[in-house]
Amino acid sequence: MIRLPCVITYRHDGWSALGDHTRRTIFERLAERPRAVGELAIGLPVSRPAVSQHLRVLKDAGLVVDQRAGNRRIYRVNPDGLAELRADLDRFWSSTLAAYKAAVEQPEEEVL
Repeated sequence: MIRLPCVITYRHDGWSALGDHTRRTIFERLAERPRAVGELAIGLPVSRPAVSQHLRVLKDAGLVVDQRAGNRRIYRVNPDGLAELRADLDRFWSSTLAAYKAAVEQPEEEVL
């Protein structure tokens, strides 16, 4: 028998997880307040099992956490995952501002 190692070929990060419209909607609802799957599924064009799958992706990306409450799970935004997204945006913004400053401060070349 040949045993092959398990290789993860695709991992979800926060940005790719939020790239899906349904997941982004779920995340936005959780940003308002913690909710159970059934409540999150109301008004979405997908089934409750599909919402659970989307929550799994968000959880794997570190954007949401869950807590057992009786026979349900309550999901909420993970502040640490959200902080990572914010740090990415801050880095992008800082780089963009630095590039803009360098372009503005570059001396104009004389036009002949």
